[in-house]
Amino acid sequence: MGGFESLVFHGRMVAGIFTASNCEQREPIDKMKTLGKMGPGLLVTAAFIGPGTITTASAAGANYGFALLWALVFSVFATVVLQEMAARLGLVTRLSLAEAMRGTGTPTLASKFSVVLVIAAIGFGNAAYEVGNIAGAALAASSVSGISVARWSLMIGVCSGALLATGRYKVLEGVLVVLVLIMSALFVVTAIVLTPDMIEIFKGMFVPTLPSGSVLTVIGLVGTTVVPYNLFLHANAVREKWAAEENLEDSIRESRWDTGLSVGLGGLITLAVMSTAATAFFRTGLEFNAQSMGTQLEPLLGDQAKLIFATGLFAGGITSAITAPLAAAYAVCGAMGWSQDLHSSRFRMVWGTVLASGTILAAAGSKPLAAILFAQVANGFLLPFVAIFLLVIMNNRSLLKDHCNGIWANLLGGLVVLVAIGLGAIKLFRIFGVV
Repeated sequence: MGGFESLVFHGRMVAGIFTASNCEQREPIDKMKTLGKMGPGLLVTAAFIGPGTITTASAAGANYGFALLWALVFSVFATVVLQEMAARLGLVTRLSLAEAMRGTGTPTLASKFSVVLVIAAIGFGNAAYEVGNIAGAALAASSVSGISVARWSLMIGVCSGALLATGRYKVLEGVLVVLVLIMSALFVVTAIVLTPDMIEIFKGMFVPTLPSGSVLTVIGLVGTTVVPYNLFLHANAVREKWAAEENLEDSIRESRWDTGLSVGLGGLITLAVMSTAATAFFRTGLEFNAQSMGTQLEPLLGDQAKLIFATGLFAGGITSAITAPLAAAYAVCGAMGWSQDLHSSRFRMVWGTVLASGTILAAAGSKPLAAILFAQVANGFLLPFVAIFLLVIMNNRSLLKDHCNGIWANLLGGLVVLVAIGLGAIKLFRIFGVV
């Protein structure tokens, strides 16, 4: 049995992990058809590989070496588990996560609380993310132009608003995504060239430790990978990729491959960023700051490293600065029952508020790295609430019928929630001097 066929065979055996129904015999997966269906998972990966991930992963590697790799492993695992649930919800019910939270027949109080949760998690969470997106792009532009981060933040905010208002952001989107992918590939190649200590890597991946002062960085790593708004984004995206007329079982199976492979790729890129930072800063003692981040790529790119790093970071910041407000608008409007038309006044009001708040806070902040890291930590604290509501919905048999969660999916989802809550609790206990 070949490698791909072996994966398929085992995939059939574990498919019941996620659903309550038994797996039935199916024809072997068409490899090319499955790969051709990839898309929504890549969108999720592209959404979390931005300035926040690059900065947070760099800070983790620079300050703690390979010690926090276990947090990345957990984050990738958690992302696959939760994103699979969100995608299955969208495919089975043809509802967005926000719509499901608002109108699944739950008690009125719970339904109202879910709307508040969406607005808090997506409105506030994306506003915090937007600060990091704009600050990251402004930081990159400032490092090569000499113009202040504050001025670049204002210019980026205005340009992003103009692109969103006119609908012309798609013209730049492809170019920017390609630049981000190129920089991601450079990190992976650099990590290979550096030949890091594999024993240290495996130890960091599978032996959890919390070095002094690292809790917020761990929460940031979780928050930058398991992004709450990606759960809303994914449930919408799968409905466009797989039509209601297609075979549901095939759609779910293809979506799982898409999610697993795409998120795994994102995890590999983040691992490469942490590895290069650990080698460039932690091992050498070189100071890690906004100006020195590009040093990570010097073993591969030499004197051009900082310029290419800045270009990729700028592209990632602009892309995320445009997509985050859009994702917030779709989620909030869906939760409120408002029109999700791009030209509706309420839709524009939501993305405009997120963009404006991110721009103002990025321009006002004097420490862009701190703003970026804060955004990831804020989303890390919000994650448990969104995950709990997702688990509740995924156990609604009247809504999902045979595709509701099985016992293993609930156990894995519950583990994700408990770890996320535990990390937040540890930080709060330390703030109040309890531990």
